[in-house]
Formats: sequence, C-alpha cells, structure tokens
Amino acid sequence: MTVPSLIQPLKLRDVEFPNRIVLSPMQMYAAQADGKMTDWHMVHYGKYAYAKFGTIFTEILCVEKRGRSTYADAGIWNDNHIKKLQKIASFIRSQGSVPAAQIGHCGPKSARQRPYDGLQPLKNRNNDIEPAWEIISCSGVAAAPGYDTPTPLTNANVKLLIKKFGNAARRCHLAGFDVLDVHAAHGYLIHSFLSPLSNFRADQYGGTQFNRNRFAIEIAQEIRKYWPENKPLFFRLSCIDRFPGGLKLEDTIELAKDLKKAGVDLIDCSSGGIKGPNSLFSLASQKPPTPGFQVPFAEQIKQKANIATMAVGMISEPQHANRVIESDQADLVALGREALMNPNWPLHAMRELTEDKNFDSWPPNSGWWLEVRQRMLNSSDPNDWKVGLAAKNTPGAN
Repeated sequence: MTVPSLIQPLKLRDVEFPNRIVLSPMQMYAAQADGKMTDWHMVHYGKYAYAKFGTIFTEILCVEKRGRSTYADAGIWNDNHIKKLQKIASFIRSQGSVPAAQIGHCGPKSARQRPYDGLQPLKNRNNDIEPAWEIISCSGVAAAPGYDTPTPLTNANVKLLIKKFGNAARRCHLAGFDVLDVHAAHGYLIHSFLSPLSNFRADQYGGTQFNRNRFAIEIAQEIRKYWPENKPLFFRLSCIDRFPGGLKLEDTIELAKDLKKAGVDLIDCSSGGIKGPNSLFSLASQKPPTPGFQVPFAEQIKQKANIATMAVGMISEPQHANRVIESDQADLVALGREALMNPNWPLHAMRELTEDKNFDSWPPNSGWWLEVRQRMLNSSDPNDWKVGLAAKNTPGAN
C-alpha cells in the first residue's frame, strides 16, 4: 500500500519528523505574568502529542520581558523558564512527536490587551492591575491605528537584542526542544525591520532591502552560535505585506536565500500583519481568505530559494493537506485554528487517507474502544458486534 505523502517522514539535519503534520505556534494567553508556563500548557500540548501531530510548536516564547504582547504571554528571557518547558518537551517526545519551540519579540505590538479583551494598547484600560510598559520597534511608527508610537531602537540596543535571541535559543536547547522557529512575521519586531512600510532607519539596518534584512540575518547567525548544528532552524516570515509599497514575494525569496546561508533550514510561510492589529487585518477590505490561500508563497519560495517550506493558512481537509505535500508545494503543513477545532485531526486524517478502517493508527487505549463502538453502530443484528468483539479479544486474531 502506498503511504500518503502527508504521513511520510521527513528528515532535516539530524531530526526526523514522523509525518508532515505540524501544530502551528499559537498564542494561548495562559502563561503567568512572569512568563512561566503552567500545567495548563502541559495538557494543551499533550493532547496534540497523543493525537500524533508529527511536530508540536510552543506558542511564541518572548526573548525579553518587554517583548510580550500581553501579560499572559510565555517567556524564555531567563533560565527560570526552562524547567516547565523541559517537562513539556519531554512529554511531547515520549509520545513520538518532535518538540519544537518558537521564539520572538512582539516589538510595536507589545503591551496590549488580550484579543478577547479588545487587543488594544494597555494604556487604554487606565488601571493599575496591568500597567503598560515602553514599547520598542525599528522606527517610530505605530503598528496599527490607535496604537502607541514605539521608541526606535538605537544601534547599540539592536546589537543587545540580537544577543538575546541567541540566549533564548540556548535555553530552548537546554529545555530539550529539537526544532526552533523564529517569529519574523505579523508586524512583530523583526518584521518591522524587514518591511519598507515600517522601517525608516538611515543606518545599516534601514534603507535598502539588504540593510532591512540585516537584523533578521544577524539574528539567524547569532542563534546558530548556540543552536546545535544537528537541529533544524525555521523562520516564520510574512511573505507579502498586502499593502502598496510593502514586501513582495520577490523580496522574501531573496531574504530566504540569505537566511539559508545563515543556517536556516525552512521558511514558515505566512503573510500580513503590517498596519493592523493582526495578520488578517489587511484582508478585511478584500475577499475572505480561501483554503490554502498562503500555499503559493510556500511553493514559490521552495522552488526559487531552494529551501524547505511550511504551508499554513485555512488548511482543514486531509486530502487538501496531502495534495500540498504530494505536489511538492511545501514540505510541512501546519494547522492552527483547525487544530483547536479538532485536536485529533492527524488521527482522523490517517484513517481518511489510508485503508485503516479499524482505528489501527490510533493509540490502542482509544482505538480499541472506538472499534467496538463502530461495530455496535454498524451492526444490524444486536449480537453481531459481540462476535466481532470476541474475535478482537482472541490472541493472534486480526
């Protein structure tokens, strides 16, 4: 029997991914105010490991305290964050999945309310419970209408932040993660350097595309000093800005080539995020996104930059995800909101894409019961399912 492309393994550096299904990094706003994860996160990521997501990413782990979007964001800015992350990574690995971490800095989108509270600057709440803090960015350009104007980073502070990304990578390695993804999209700090719509610097980090790319490339180079050579490094990019004068796909293809030279193994292909509170903002006046609307970015970057890619965005059907891999449009497919809707998505996909009609691909302590249930539901004779159950319990029976 031919194994569907979606559930075939993939090897990058020395890490083997058991299948091509990835839990995308998603901010859950459940961390403590000091950035530490809790048992909630263990349960959250654990259910996806049990469901056989091949790779499971944490949400963005902020490289410094002021880089948080909200007070409930997770952190990796000091060694105290490592212990809980170790437990999470260890459990993910014990279930046969690859533990992966994402790191980043929210930059001009820091010091905000949680999305379900409005996603507006904390200063608008006017209370002392969660006071706002100074936000920083590439230039003094507000991230969205009504947002605070950030303080532009000095050249010296740019260098300090690059080192913080390196130290964050070191901590992720100590925590036991096998893959690292750098969030350089959605209007966050690194993206603010990359986009001509937010970068108005006149030093070596602004002006030309080469200079605007410098911050991201130097971060990749710094991370590779601490992130082991045998472990893959991913970069999440907003491949286009969706605004006139913003980043075009051709710009991102050139950046991807340079990131590859700096030690990056895969581009995590997203889009948008400039001039709005979230990555879908610039779609509001256009047509709603369609399934796989960002897959063409992954395909073009994979072909023209000769680097592995990960597709993400409104991919919900197993057959669609399998076609993305089968047609070589991307090497991995990441699910976010669809995973929230159906945490057992990989298990259902394996049944749909293969001849597994008896839940054999499911963990046995679930699959056994589900097969019995299926026999009961499908039986026209009340006693037929008992015969099937007896056969199932017979040693050596199929």
